[in-house]
Amino acid sequence: MSRLFSPLKLRDLAFRNRIFVSPMCQYSSLDGIPTDWHLVHLGSRAVGGAGLVMVEATAVSPEGRISPNDSGIWSYGHAEAFKRITQFIRGQGAVAGVQLAHAGRKASTDLPWRGGRPLSPDKGGWTAIAPSAVPFSPAHPVPRAVTAEDLERIRRQFGEGAERALKAGFEVVEIHMAHGYLLHEFLSPLANKRNDEYGGSLANRMRFPLIVAQTVREIWPAKWPVFVRISATDWMEGGWDLDQSVELSLRLKDIGIDLIDCSSGGLVMLPETAIPAGPGYQTPFATAIRQKTDIATATVGLITAPAQAEQIVASGLADAVILARELLRNPYWPLMAAQALKDDIPWPVQYERARLRV
Repeated sequence: MSRLFSPLKLRDLAFRNRIFVSPMCQYSSLDGIPTDWHLVHLGSRAVGGAGLVMVEATAVSPEGRISPNDSGIWSYGHAEAFKRITQFIRGQGAVAGVQLAHAGRKASTDLPWRGGRPLSPDKGGWTAIAPSAVPFSPAHPVPRAVTAEDLERIRRQFGEGAERALKAGFEVVEIHMAHGYLLHEFLSPLANKRNDEYGGSLANRMRFPLIVAQTVREIWPAKWPVFVRISATDWMEGGWDLDQSVELSLRLKDIGIDLIDCSSGGLVMLPETAIPAGPGYQTPFATAIRQKTDIATATVGLITAPAQAEQIVASGLADAVILARELLRNPYWPLMAAQALKDDIPWPVQYERARLRV
């Protein structure tokens, strides 16, 4: 068996392989409720052989959505709507996960295929909130700086989101601290200009994200893992970087987080040339955090070839690979990857007639 298709156990939960579906926004929910699109989209990746199928950034409150069509989990009605999806995913042998999120200052925008511009209240938008009154870009409105009361409410919303995720049948929950959304905004000095106990020093900037992580970990069953997705660097001088990510990962490990999902960027608008994107360009972040903290890591970003994914996990660069666009192109990539690596994994019985024996 290839290393890529060996099981990965975190706490009492076993993933059938180390290929995870990245949480990818579909902008196709109705008032936060998943639709048939989500059932087919997520279900296809489970049928296709992934070990973990993660639901997109799922807002813990209506104002925490990126767009009005984002996924949400701020009521038990949302949890109930997810049940058929989690049941189907588990029925195909995959683990169902959900990413809990709050968009912060990047909230209240139009759909990407309509330009993704900020939405004013008269166009269905709302006032975004952030650690500080610093807009994401000149085109974005100035967000409202959160108060102590806001922070307690948001902490509670993440906890309640975790409770509802349990009711919905998820076995993995991931906390979104990446890509310029609210918790990442607290971490980065480029967005966090506070002068209270939540701003300034690294310890202060980490304080609220760690409070949220602690809240979710206490609610989530001890037998199941909690992930955290981070942007390991802002790719900008004076911003969040790998050294700070290592320190954050150590603190997350101390409170019981089980895996760091290593991405990057998203906090500020940068020219494409500012990020050295290429095959596996974010993998060194996962490797450094894994080596320096002894916590499990996963890597994402331009992982497209079976041999590339196998090399990452077989050489200990990361414990799992997370695929995004490649799984949009081909939901059955894991089945094809196993054949390329000459690994004889089970196929869905309904598809067995199409299988090429290795």
